[in-house]
Amino acid sequence: MRRILAAFMAVASLVAGCSAEGEPAEGSVLHVLAGSELADLDPVLRDAAKATGVSVRFTYAGTLDGVRQVVSGQAGQRHQAIWFGSNRYLELRDRPSAATATPIMSSPVVLGVRQEAARRLGWVDKRPSWAEVAKAAVDRDFTYGMTSPAASNSGFSALVGVATALNAGQDLDPPSVAKLSPALRDFFSAQTLTAGSSGWLSEAFVRKGAEVDGLVNYESVLRSLNASGRLPEPLALVYPSDGVVTADYPLTLLPGESPETQAAYDKITAYLLRPETQKRIVETTHRRPVVESVPFEGVADVRELPFPGASETVDGLLAAFYDRLRRPSRTAYVIDVSGSMTGDRIADLKRAFVSLTGGDSPAFDRFLNREEVTVVPFSTKPHAAREFTVPAENPGAALTEIRRYAEGLRVGGGTAIYDGLTTAYKIVGQKTAADPDRFTSIVLMTDGENTGGMDFAEFRRRFDGYARLGVPVFPVLFGEAEEKEMKELADLTGGRSFDARAQSLQEVFREIRGYQ
Repeated sequence: MRRILAAFMAVASLVAGCSAEGEPAEGSVLHVLAGSELADLDPVLRDAAKATGVSVRFTYAGTLDGVRQVVSGQAGQRHQAIWFGSNRYLELRDRPSAATATPIMSSPVVLGVRQEAARRLGWVDKRPSWAEVAKAAVDRDFTYGMTSPAASNSGFSALVGVATALNAGQDLDPPSVAKLSPALRDFFSAQTLTAGSSGWLSEAFVRKGAEVDGLVNYESVLRSLNASGRLPEPLALVYPSDGVVTADYPLTLLPGESPETQAAYDKITAYLLRPETQKRIVETTHRRPVVESVPFEGVADVRELPFPGASETVDGLLAAFYDRLRRPSRTAYVIDVSGSMTGDRIADLKRAFVSLTGGDSPAFDRFLNREEVTVVPFSTKPHAAREFTVPAENPGAALTEIRRYAEGLRVGGGTAIYDGLTTAYKIVGQKTAADPDRFTSIVLMTDGENTGGMDFAEFRRRFDGYARLGVPVFPVLFGEAEEKEMKELADLTGGRSFDARAQSLQEVFREIRGYQ
């Protein structure tokens, strides 16, 4: 009987995925909610799996979305660990055990400036203060790109760093954020490029050429871009004299995990902290090592700015950024209302669209104050477009109007994708000519292939007339949408495609907000 019981327990242990209590099973998997910039660690983590028997599998999320998932408990349902650029904001909201967080590498958020602009501004041999950078921005002597603070830790760190530096390096609080608003508005008026991830921001910067003077991004991303050979000459890396905010990339085990998961976590972190692994991380990703014996060629005397001490301050700064400080958005939504959208598909689309009108969502998850929203429904042909403007103050009535419109969409007919898209380009072209100082984009949502009107080949031939606008298209894939064609469309227009077949439309809409 004991032998039978022992055999049963051994099988149960294998089914549970562990070899013995407190030991990771060979072939263990650590599921990690992570920032998308960590994709560049793939070769390091593949070797780690071979050496330790522990594989790391990422699910990507923006930093603030990741914090939201941890605080709500959603992250712990599918993941054992998180790995973002920083835990600072999470610690204000949730305070996870410090014993479970292991910094693996680091990278400050700095400026990458085109050589011509660096020489013109006198920043080649000088480290300007953030106030001097802000003055150049106000005078439009310096334009730049930055990621969305709600979607990416580099943008979040840049926002906190600039605000803290302009506050004479003192801790931020709600009154100081209000006082700094005019100066911050001036600084962000020179931001001409936005993105939901650091990697996509670099790609957009390369496409823009000399139109944009520089980037506010991770030092590692800027060094990687310089090493790629895709720029006419390397960017000058500028480290503001009054300090920066640094990402320390703590791999963090979520509370309540099993001894076996703890053992897997310990194995993978020990491997990543080996000097030879740290050296490879430096060579592969251009991030800084946390092991002091590993050399790194770069600026050493980088001052660290303080992080706000209260979540209310950070939340207020984010709300101010999206609703008052940054350039406003202009978005055209080209929506498929053909017959194939009947049933769950149109219901899901309505639900996702309505989610952008607010409710309990934070400011950066809904249509923003000052945003222009145009909806272009299409089926056999484009329907009449509907235009909305969310006011700078008291947006409730406008958001309600958008909600009612979305709830009233009806389906039927064929699928003229490119006729609908052409209509949207004509509308945003007219609006951009009248008011160019906005982040402008088009979101295309379709569940099938084009069945009427012009085809993709014809749209491609006509696109030269719209390319000068610099307006990207973000196709959303769901249903039977032509994946290859939608990705080609995104590449043609300078956008990127989003897949709603593996996640909900609401999650996709939230992700797209980082690019608008």
